[in-house]
Amino acid sequence: MKNENAAEPNPTESMPELQPHRVRLPGFLIEEQIGLGDMVKHATYAMGIKPCAGCEKRAAALNRWMTFTR
Repeated sequence: MKNENAAEPNPTESMPELQPHRVRLPGFLIEEQIGLGDMVKHATYAMGIKPCAGCEKRAAALNRWMTFTR
């Protein structure tokens, strides 16, 4: 028989949140860190490409994956 009061572990609760990869670029950036998605967003905006909803999702995913620091 299965005990109904026993709490089953949730696998997503026990997993630690993944930290983004950090790339150090001394002398290249300002004092704050910037995500890869933000860099791509700034570059495409400078070329005249208008952002869409998909661009925001892509930028958020890339920011979670990699950041640049000084």
